[in-house]
Amino acid sequence: MWTYEGVKVRWLGHDCFVLSGSKTVMIDPFKAKGDHKADLLLITHEHFDHLSDEDITRFSSDATTIVAPEICEEPLKKHRQEKKFVRPGSRIEVKGVKIEAIPAYNLNKFREPGKVFHPKEDGRVGYIVELDGVRFYHAGDSDATPEMKSVDVDVAFLPVSGTYVMTAEEAAEAAREMKAKVAVPMHFQSIVGTRADAERFKGLLGASKTVEILEQE
Repeated sequence: MWTYEGVKVRWLGHDCFVLSGSKTVMIDPFKAKGDHKADLLLITHEHFDHLSDEDITRFSSDATTIVAPEICEEPLKKHRQEKKFVRPGSRIEVKGVKIEAIPAYNLNKFREPGKVFHPKEDGRVGYIVELDGVRFYHAGDSDATPEMKSVDVDVAFLPVSGTYVMTAEEAAEAAREMKAKVAVPMHFQSIVGTRADAERFKGLLGASKTVEILEQE
């Protein structure tokens, strides 16, 4: 666990983080451990390693609110919790937590010639979450998009493994261009990527940006 400005931050592997303050916010649980119950459960998109029915059931209660992009509406129908669906650019407030949906998409990661893994038009998102006055950005599955340049947060969670998302080099460039006090690498040690990608990301940024590599809980 790492604490930033009074908010406890846990990395549960892959792209899953738990932010604990006056509310508990969980993002993209996938094969996660622990007994957390989320006040807000944020899903970035519909792929199995981000929208996991088993994890949603485990980490939510009747009082949980699920926030997800519209592309997740059909697969989330089986879950009884309150749901709020967003589009890129949406701004909402739920239970005192401010949330902004940021476009998340690929520029140069292709499943086949001419077709990227995460097309912009599908409406997948990352999130800026403001909890207890601290602003966190979770990039979701994304390349270094032009929209990232306008991100202004305290902590940025950025994928670094390549293949489906930014490489360590691309993530370092994105971190330099956005306004974030601390960068935290994610999307490694599960599906694709290793800790070496996170270490390379940190090395590329050097003294230009504070980088925290969290231990998986």
